[in-house]
Amino acid sequence: MEQNFQAMWQEVESIPAESRLAAGACEEWSVKDILAHLDVWHDMFLLWEREGSTGRKPDMPAPGFTWKDTPALNEAIWERTRNDGYDDVCNRLRSSYGEVRSVVERYDNEDLFTKRRYKWTGSTSVGSYAVSATSSHYDWARQLIRKYRKGL
Repeated sequence: MEQNFQAMWQEVESIPAESRLAAGACEEWSVKDILAHLDVWHDMFLLWEREGSTGRKPDMPAPGFTWKDTPALNEAIWERTRNDGYDDVCNRLRSSYGEVRSVVERYDNEDLFTKRRYKWTGSTSVGSYAVSATSSHYDWARQLIRKYRKGL
């Protein structure tokens, strides 16, 4: 998680500041929009874990959306966050990253990666959801940002 997060930030910092707000990093999304997307997925993971740890079944991935609706959910996230300021997005992302990391660190490896360990995770594990919302997501973002940088 930490390694991919730092690698992603290195890519972000390699983009000229004025280019971080321009569309094109991921179709119509800017680098800032990608970072806002990651922040919202952090928040969703935190909600899933919080509700799940109290015995409730969280709405996953989000209320009103199924996993098949992920493209529509991502579009809704972009619509909701696209006018947010760059510094605000970065601050939120760094904060939510710290919260996710703190939650993940409370689990030992067995609890984190044993499938069906917790009712709320269904047939998968807390760790699988954490990886999807963090390290693999950061790698996805890093690759998009690198490709965008090469096209500048």
